[in-house]
Amino acid sequence: MSGVDVNLVLRSTRVVTPEGTRPAAVAVAGGTIDAVLPYDADVPAGARLEDFGDDVLLPGLVDTHVHVNDPGRTEWEGFWTATRAAAAGGITTLLDMPLNSLPPTTTVDHLRTKQQVAAPKAHIDTGFWGGAIPSNVKDLRPLYEAGVFGFKCFLSPSGVEEFPELDQEQLARSMAEIAGFGGLLIVHAEDPHHLADAPQRPGPAYADFLASRPRDAENTAIEGLIAHAKRLNARVHVLHLSSSDALPLIAAAKREGVRITVESCPHFLTLTAEEVPDGATEFKC
Repeated sequence: MSGVDVNLVLRSTRVVTPEGTRPAAVAVAGGTIDAVLPYDADVPAGARLEDFGDDVLLPGLVDTHVHVNDPGRTEWEGFWTATRAAAAGGITTLLDMPLNSLPPTTTVDHLRTKQQVAAPKAHIDTGFWGGAIPSNVKDLRPLYEAGVFGFKCFLSPSGVEEFPELDQEQLARSMAEIAGFGGLLIVHAEDPHHLADAPQRPGPAYADFLASRPRDAENTAIEGLIAHAKRLNARVHVLHLSSSDALPLIAAAKREGVRITVESCPHFLTLTAEEVPDGATEFKC
């Protein structure tokens, strides 16, 4: 520890470290961790001590799935509010999704626009996903070289007209291009034909909403993704999985060497559909 530069020491009986959770003191110099020390290490002269008792002290979290919507729909959410909220919740890095903002992150020029908007507003580290849409295969490699972390696509309508979904031919074309430079394709995986055939009963009943998004739509889309990824040796990631039926498909594909990963959502794992009140939109996400 440099000692003289340390201006803050954070202490807890439960500090999460690469070696496990243990009592420790974290020395901070100029906003950066300088050292992780024994719990009872001396506090340098002039440094402030924050003792958190038994509260867990852990590294900042990374949220890889955030729709900031800025610029263009900043009234929904903007970098100023999104990054302050993230910091308040212990998130120190977020990756912004490529749609809902105007422009969407589908060209290098659009990426630069979003970076310029974010720079004076962001309170934490911020990265960007690119978008894969039918018209921008030629833009994928330049976006990757400009710093996007990967590419998001939809297989069913996204809800905003400037970010159209990919059909199976377009999906294969984009996936092949991305695989060619070792990139990652992240996918909102719902088959549009299953969604079109599902009952549509507008109203406040949560059961009706569930019926409009059948798990077969997700299962079928994931089966197709696995087939494309296997043939192209591509890296793919399934977003916000809600159908447990797809887990054996994904596990089997991984055992066969298909480069596929998957994420779910906290609310899918902690809330029970039968207990969601009608009209309670706060349960959506």
